[in-house]
Amino acid sequence: MDFAIDYILIPLIKIALILAIVPGYVAVITLAERKVIAWMQVRLGPMRVGPWGILQMVADPLKLLIKEDIVPERADKWIFTLAPVICLIPAFIVLAVIPIGPTIHILGRPVTMYITDINIGVLYVLAISSVGVLGIILGGWASNSKYPLLGALRSAAQMVSYEVALGFSIIGVLMLSGSLSLVSIVEAQKNAGYWYVFLQPVGFILFFICGVAETNRAPFDLPEAEQELTGGFHTEYSGMRFALFFLAEYANMIVVSSVVTTLFLGGWLPPFPNTPALHFLYAVPSWVWFFVKSFIFLYFFVWVRATLPRYRYDQLMRLGWKFLIPLAIVNLLATGLVKVLVH
Repeated sequence: MDFAIDYILIPLIKIALILAIVPGYVAVITLAERKVIAWMQVRLGPMRVGPWGILQMVADPLKLLIKEDIVPERADKWIFTLAPVICLIPAFIVLAVIPIGPTIHILGRPVTMYITDINIGVLYVLAISSVGVLGIILGGWASNSKYPLLGALRSAAQMVSYEVALGFSIIGVLMLSGSLSLVSIVEAQKNAGYWYVFLQPVGFILFFICGVAETNRAPFDLPEAEQELTGGFHTEYSGMRFALFFLAEYANMIVVSSVVTTLFLGGWLPPFPNTPALHFLYAVPSWVWFFVKSFIFLYFFVWVRATLPRYRYDQLMRLGWKFLIPLAIVNLLATGLVKVLVH
């Protein structure tokens, strides 16, 4: 009975919570994004549906659900349908190893605030999140249209370019923590008494820049580029299939924000966790710390979109290969040198 509860019932409940919470979280983020960008541009944003436009986050998904779902006549229908699903599933699977809090006790039974902890958690995140671009490539090819194909090719090149720098930016954290487990990395920050952002500020900035590029968000939204490609890889998509692409993009934003919170900002830990004068901060629940930090990064996604213009494609490639990757390597070598000299 205990085996069934610990390894079947409780994990299923956690999975159901993620599947229920993430789409709702995405709805809130989309409304917040439209409102924040409107305020930055001295507009009001959505105001029609509900008080102050709050119910717009309900109206948008309903609109997409009831819209006609069109498949181009010469498209590869099976791959055309499968591509948005391939984009969405990896984003949800990655969340299985994201810890939002320590182990707690419910009815006398220890319950972890994550689905599972594996000793190669960081490698798992990098491997699974890289699969999502395959959905973009397949969707662009299966549409049998020039604009989606160009968007898909751009996305593939962008992923190859920025994933290298993103991987290098994480290695400094792994050297400091001595583990690939996301839970162990948070515990290492707790034992050290500070967040790793103070020791890895360059890695932190690099990871965030590459995370924005990996999610195809402005100013790195070249695969969509409405002014050039009329929507890029999802030009031919409508209705529910488009909604899946939309959901995948924002789910990936949540993943990037959660990972950067875990690796650099102590995950569920308050600032300077071993400082006695700040122990009153533990009165705030651990999951609140985690969600506040991740939401701040989601706000940065919106802020960057409203502030910076889109890069040209040659600028995008030059930034990735000539600046970010060399800077990530230098940061890695400096971290190794300091670690050797200190110890």
